[in-house]
Amino acid sequence: MEITYTQRLKLLHQLCLAETSQAVPEQGVDFDTLDVEDSAHYVSSYATFKAIQEAGRQPAEEFNSDFDMLGVYQCYALMVYAFLMMPLAQEGHQPDYPRAQITIAKTLFSGIPAEVMAEIIESGLHKFKLIAEADAEHWQEYRENLDKVTISFIVAATDDESPHSTKEVLPLFGQLLSQLCEAFSAA
Repeated sequence: MEITYTQRLKLLHQLCLAETSQAVPEQGVDFDTLDVEDSAHYVSSYATFKAIQEAGRQPAEEFNSDFDMLGVYQCYALMVYAFLMMPLAQEGHQPDYPRAQITIAKTLFSGIPAEVMAEIIESGLHKFKLIAEADAEHWQEYRENLDKVTISFIVAATDDESPHSTKEVLPLFGQLLSQLCEAFSAA
């Protein structure tokens, strides 16, 4: 049986959810009832958390010492979300960026006051637009690499015949996040 991209994304959502909650996934989850947007939000947040860990970043410390890095994390998660949603256009789904920004920020920065979270969202969106509209070759290459890693993550997690495992793909998220952090530290 061939599995669609939407089904893969929803399955990955459930796998990530099971890992983070240490719960056993429900048997017989009806993937048709799961919201694909919710799945994309969760997976992009999960990938960003893993990237932060892989890169050895300390968001709690950066909140006080380098607040702008939180906007970089928001930007990164929004880019992962965008790359998760691109293939869904073929299946009739369009990304909801305003909803995604808020949901991702609430997931990444739980417990932060709303006005501070709004600053992070605004900073992340500004950076996202800069990178999305950039014509420079290094930004084009960066976008391509993040797109490839994002899709590789889905395949690695949901295809038994994948040439790579998720453990091989997750460090790549960390490397790409480090590159983004360096780019905005130097700016």
